[in-house]
Parts: sequence; structure tokens; C-alpha cells
Amino acid sequence: MPKKIPITKIQGGPDTALLVIDVQRGLFNKNTPIYQAEQLLANINLLVKKAHLADVPVVYVQHSAPKHLVLGSHDWKLHPKLSPLPEDLRVEKLQGNAFEGTPLLEELEACQVGRVVVCGLVTQGCVKATTLGALELGYQVVLAGDTHSSYSKDAQKLIEQWNATLAGAGAAVRMAAEIEFRGEG
Repeated sequence: MPKKIPITKIQGGPDTALLVIDVQRGLFNKNTPIYQAEQLLANINLLVKKAHLADVPVVYVQHSAPKHLVLGSHDWKLHPKLSPLPEDLRVEKLQGNAFEGTPLLEELEACQVGRVVVCGLVTQGCVKATTLGALELGYQVVLAGDTHSSYSKDAQKLIEQWNATLAGAGAAVRMAAEIEFRGEG
């Protein structure tokens, strides 16, 4: 469990970071394909480009598990349509919540981040868990509502459901085109 830090300390951070959750090759190789995969990747790349232009930290989070997404394997690697820069941060995780058991919290504190924009895979799994984890830690959270998805046959319904549920929990849900990395958005 990550250490708890005072909400006032986190909310005092002036900066934003983009969290790209688990956009890994193996998740695109399931029997049920990622819902709207090409649009998802285009939206993620739009957010990454906007973040880089604003000098906002981009954090690529990669999940690993013993049977699927094995650390270092072909399936574990980021999707080839993503092009992280050398200065982008990388975080490896074993749990759904990217803050649990990782250095993510410390990395964001070092950058004085008080707001995170969350996108990636999968909606009802690690995107949900990381969004809730960030809210619990006191971050202002923007969920990129058209920039997370799933390989479930019910993906569209899950996206709508979790956009609404996470908005109710305190996340601001915005479409990728609406998200700004400086100021409100």
C-alpha cells in the first residue's frame, strides 16, 4: 500500500502529468479485440503530443504478470504505435493501481504534480484502479473519457459506465481534444 500523504501537499503541486496505463502489445492480442483500438491509440498519441508540447511529464505504466504480460516479453512491451521519448518516465507494476508498490507517487512528488490525466487500458481494471488510487491520494484527476478502452465484448457500455462512476467519485471526465495540460481542462 502506498504511503498516505496530506492532501494539501499534493493539491499544492502546480503541475500536471499524463499517465498512460498498460498500452501493451499483449492486450491487443486477445480473442476479443480492444474496442476502437485505432482511435484509442490516436487519442493517446494526441494527449502525449500535447503533454510534450507543454513540457508535462509523461509516465508510461506497464503491468506484468506471471502468465500474461511477462516482464520483458514481447507482449509486455508497449504497443508499437506509441513512441516514448527518452525523458518520459517508465513505471512497472504488479497491481491494478499504478500507485501500489511502485515509485509512481515519489516520481510525481518530485515533479510537484498535483493533477494527473489518466488514459490507457483496461477501463474496468487498471484505469479504474489507478484513477481511484489517484483520487484517494488527493490528486486532481482528469480521466480522458475517449482514451481508455477494453477487450470486453461490452467495452462501449463499460467505458460509459466507468466514465460516469469515476466522475461521481471526483474525476473530471474530458475528451482528449478538450484536455489542456496548463490551467483548467
